[in-house]
Amino acid sequence: MKATAKIDRRLQILIHSLGLSCLGGAIFLQILVFTDILQHGYFMAVENNPAILAFEIALTLFALIYFIYMYQRFIRSIK
Repeated sequence: MKATAKIDRRLQILIHSLGLSCLGGAIFLQILVFTDILQHGYFMAVENNPAILAFEIALTLFALIYFIYMYQRFIRSIK
């Protein structure tokens, strides 16, 4: 196995791990939000730290792009 192929494979595994973690985290947070809505009738979240907010937005965009990529890959695999 060539060194570039090994690096590409590791990068692919890293991206899939991060993408699946983002999607899993999103599902977990949705469960927390819905349980809070069921208990209190509403949900309110406020983030005052701009660095945290920017990081959350970046992770959300990455998860969206990753979800679209995986969805297209799945649809193309169906014959």
